[in-house]
Amino acid sequence: MKTELLDLQKNRRTIYALGRNVEQSQDELANFIKASIKEAPSAFNSQSTRAVILFNDNQDKVWDITLDNLKPHLKDEDALKATTDKINGFKNGYATILFFTDMDVVHGLEKNFPAYADNFYDWSEQAQGNAQYAVWTGLAENGLGANLQHYNPLIDEDVAKEFNIPANWRLRSEMVFGSIEAPAQSKDYMDDEDRFKVFK
Repeated sequence: MKTELLDLQKNRRTIYALGRNVEQSQDELANFIKASIKEAPSAFNSQSTRAVILFNDNQDKVWDITLDNLKPHLKDEDALKATTDKINGFKNGYATILFFTDMDVVHGLEKNFPAYADNFYDWSEQAQGNAQYAVWTGLAENGLGANLQHYNPLIDEDVAKEFNIPANWRLRSEMVFGSIEAPAQSKDYMDDEDRFKVFK
């Protein structure tokens, strides 16, 4: 068996220590991210995944929005400091990708294929996973680190206002990426016998 893809998968890790020492141009990165999402599979070739790629001040804005929305939920100064430090870690990254699902696509499929209507949202989430994983692995292949966050739906309204997001786009996750300033932590794996069954 060839293992090039498997080796890339092993190289893709959650990296929290990110920086802005990135060699690729913003156009190169944007084009790569768009191509990765376009080639990711989706049920019925629905292509329901949408993305907004934020560089420069826009990268900072999305994390400022996130912190502003988190502050009312923090109990004390210690929680505020810890959360601020965490958000600043994301701001240290080079760029952030906002992943959305176009709900008009999902609802259209539900209407046009009623026999499968209950499945189309789940299938759109699978498409999200495919797209996010493709981008993440591709970034890792190019020497860039990333981590995936889920501050939706807390930030949805303010993000939509700031970046003129269509009402039918539902925010699913936020992927921040940049140069790798410190390696990922060690990764544990559960026992194969608890996870897999093989019948021959």
